[in-house]
Amino acid sequence: MEIKEKKSKEILERLKNDRMYRTFTNLKVRQEEIEDDQGHKNEEMIVEGQAVTFEKETVLFKCGETEYKEIIDRNAFSEADMSDVIFNYNHGGKVVARTRNKTLELYIDANGLNIKARLDGTAEGRKLYEEIKGGYIDRMSFSFTIKEESYNQEKHIWRVLKVDKLYDVSAVDFPAYDTTSISARSSRLAVAEREQKALDRAKLLKDRSKKLLSKTY
Repeated sequence: MEIKEKKSKEILERLKNDRMYRTFTNLKVRQEEIEDDQGHKNEEMIVEGQAVTFEKETVLFKCGETEYKEIIDRNAFSEADMSDVIFNYNHGGKVVARTRNKTLELYIDANGLNIKARLDGTAEGRKLYEEIKGGYIDRMSFSFTIKEESYNQEKHIWRVLKVDKLYDVSAVDFPAYDTTSISARSSRLAVAEREQKALDRAKLLKDRSKKLLSKTY
């Protein structure tokens, strides 16, 4: 429990810098046998999945009776800094793959942003692979910052137009990443709170008007 609380505090601290987190659960594991230049055969331990699905509405959180959603534009990652993204555990464990040494691959297709991580390079990575394969860890999370976005007030939907930087991809084992505080940065929560206060004021005025009319008649 203390470890999980510590990790949650670390994530919340990073949110002060507007770093955002999203989870995905469509994980696949597989092993591939490869042969090196010297004829030695090795087993590659691969974890892959689609981290982002473009143009799909995702509910971030609920404020009052209103659902606040997000859509990631299909061009959002076209200018993003993905030069050195790491793969780790719970956004804080030891690095087990990274783009810089080509053990982590990020690629975009028509549907979204996909990841492919090779985890057999370290003891921690091999252990993590087995835990994912065994179903003990069934979700991943990635962290990023936003460069440009728009907001549709009528539909309560944010559209992420440009991602600034993708930081890491993590295997995660606890549901803290699904909470409102993790899903939305403080500026988005402030928008939702202002809108809900306005709705509450409008409802209060409407109720008062009804009471005045009832007294008149």
